[in-house]
Amino acid sequence: MCAFPWSPTGEGCAPVSAEAPPIPRFPAAVLEAFASRLLAAAGVAPDQAASVTENLIWNDAAGRHNHGFDRLPAMLERLRDGTIAGGAAMRFSDIAPTLARLDAAGGFGQHAGRLAIDRAVGLARAEGVGIVGVANSHFFGTGAFFVARAAAAGMIAFAFSNSYAKVAAHGGSHPVLGTNPLAFAAPRGAADPLIVDFSTASLAGSTQRAGGEMPEGAVDEATGALKPAAGAKGFGLALMVEVLAGVLTGAGIGREVGSLYSPGTRPADSGHLFMVLDPARWLGPEAFVARMETLVDMVASSGPDGAVRLPGAARAEALRMSAAQGIGLTPATLAALGHLAGAYGIDPLPA
Repeated sequence: MCAFPWSPTGEGCAPVSAEAPPIPRFPAAVLEAFASRLLAAAGVAPDQAASVTENLIWNDAAGRHNHGFDRLPAMLERLRDGTIAGGAAMRFSDIAPTLARLDAAGGFGQHAGRLAIDRAVGLARAEGVGIVGVANSHFFGTGAFFVARAAAAGMIAFAFSNSYAKVAAHGGSHPVLGTNPLAFAAPRGAADPLIVDFSTASLAGSTQRAGGEMPEGAVDEATGALKPAAGAKGFGLALMVEVLAGVLTGAGIGREVGSLYSPGTRPADSGHLFMVLDPARWLGPEAFVARMETLVDMVASSGPDGAVRLPGAARAEALRMSAAQGIGLTPATLAALGHLAGAYGIDPLPA
């Protein structure tokens, strides 16, 4: 998940430099077949495996490698030690005509998120709005994946998730909240949807795990806790996400949420909340898209030609490039996947 505030490109993460060395690329079908074999060998139920595979491929295709196959080794570690339930039977319960709750039963967050956003879209199509909360879940990838799914159905969507505590409160020094990402999408007809997706911490957790020199002021030097983005503003957003994804859903709160990178037998109990609105109920789909384009044109024309980029533009370009040229995986990720293939007795990705 990219950190707030946005880069000058209009994204939470700047796109990879054109001068970066080329990385190996694979057709989506090749990655899908490999991941399906690997997850089946690991004992993951077919429905969860399909959701995890789709999620990982999309994030790598979008250039968000820290939420793609790079996460698979840690996810399988938690599967092996019993933290993640590969055969979890997730169950919905209806709260009201527009509200539902999903017990993820300790299963993969990618599958819980897909079930929840699809249910929220269905509720919004029937009632105009749909809200689905998820408890007893795990790391779900990027919020952008889920809100993009709703936008493809013509819906406005929000996604919120809490996570393992690694961020200090504004004015505090010890970790109390997660990076607590939030995402938003609005459809634009045939054009790329507007997608906003960022964490509320000064850095993405994956950036800190990678090590190296941290930007000045991003980390509490005494405790190692990340600081909230934009001081009190980022902390306020992080608290909002914690209330919506944790307190409201009945999931873990703050330090109660477990980490994907910590061995144990206790599920992370991460929580998510998905909110979907049907703009056709307000304006009609054509009128909404027309007004969206008026806004987009205003924004795009507010600077020199090409200088202003909408949030999500770099992601959309990466998805198109991946569809045309194949999905890139870093050498480190390929090495890790090769090790997993050997450990589970399946054929590795082709060289």
